[in-house]
Amino acid sequence: MPSTDAIEAPDAFELLGRVRYGRVATSMRAMPFMAPARHVLADGRVVLLLHRGLGCHRTCDGGVVTYGADNFGSGADLLWSVQLTGTAHVVDRPTESELALLGPVPHRMDGEPFDPAYLRIEPRFATVHSLDCSAERHSHHAP
Repeated sequence: MPSTDAIEAPDAFELLGRVRYGRVATSMRAMPFMAPARHVLADGRVVLLLHRGLGCHRTCDGGVVTYGADNFGSGADLLWSVQLTGTAHVVDRPTESELALLGPVPHRMDGEPFDPAYLRIEPRFATVHSLDCSAERHSHHAP
C-alpha cells in the first residue's frame, strides 16, 4: 500500500490502532457525505461498524471510500491524522474475533436505536499528517 507522506503505511495502521472512532467519506446522490464509524484492523483491512439508519453502508458497497481518524482531541503535543482510501464492501457479519474487537454496539445514534451495519475496506493508499504543537504550548504570545 503506497504512502503519500513521510510516515510509512504501517505507521498509519499503528496510529489507527490507537483510536476507536473515525469517519468514512463517500458521495451520496453526487454530494459528499461523511458518517461516524467505529473501526478495527484485521488482516490488513479495516472493518467498520456504522449505523444502518444513515444508509451509508449501502452507498459505500463496492465503491471507493476514504476513512479517516485522528487524535485531535487527545491534548497530545504531537497530533496526527490518518486517511485510508480503498474499496469498501458490506459485510453481513464480521468474524467472531472482529466482533470481539469492535466491542459493544452503541445504544443510540441521532436519538434512534443503533442498528449495526458493517463495511470492510481494502486500503490502497494511506496518508498520515502530523502536527507538532509542543512549541505552541510552551511559547508565550505577546498581547
